Amino acid sequence: MKKYLKYIILFIIFIIWVISISDFLTSYKAQGNIYVSIDDIPKNKVWLLLGTSKYIADGRRNLFYYYRIEATKELYNTWKIQYILVSWDNSTQQYNETDSMKEDLIYAWIPEENIYGDYAGFRTLDSVVRAKEIFRQESYTVISQEFHLERALFLARSEWIDAIWFAAKDVPVKLAPRVWIRERLARVKMMMDIVVWVEPKFLGDKIEIWL
Repeated sequence: MKKYLKYIILFIIFIIWVISISDFLTSYKAQGNIYVSIDDIPKNKVWLLLGTSKYIADGRRNLFYYYRIEATKELYNTWKIQYILVSWDNSTQQYNETDSMKEDLIYAWIPEENIYGDYAGFRTLDSVVRAKEIFRQESYTVISQEFHLERALFLARSEWIDAIWFAAKDVPVKLAPRVWIRERLARVKMMMDIVVWVEPKFLGDKIEIWL
């Protein structure tokens, strides 16, 4: 029994080490590369808005969602944005986060013709890579919360993608502890994906964003 306990403890230590290293490398890579001020961030014609669900499991509003919408609205109103590419999951007819975000952007007085949807952004990797490979954007700006942008930035750099990063208002950890835990695990998964050269689930035909 003591022999097995030793291996269990070593395994737990190894898991903690892997999570810690992945978290450190992801955050370190992003230092100094994420804008938090609308006044400071440069203008860019195309902005990639990383999606999330509008409501959480218990039916309450998802603040991550609303803060991203609000940031996009403010950026558009200050002429920092011309076109918005909304990228998230549309895996079923009942689950269409992309159209939900598009509708709320239109409600915020952003013209529909300036909004494009990527319906195959199943993961952050898919969204970041497809913006370049499918929507032909060699340089674009990404909108999300800072913790999410750190991972998106690491992915983009591994794919040689030139992008700018803008952080929407964050949600305190105490209000979303599961998101914080999930993000740590997502960073480990990201490192594994990079090592084995995982590609987006779908690529497909090129889509032109008119500039």
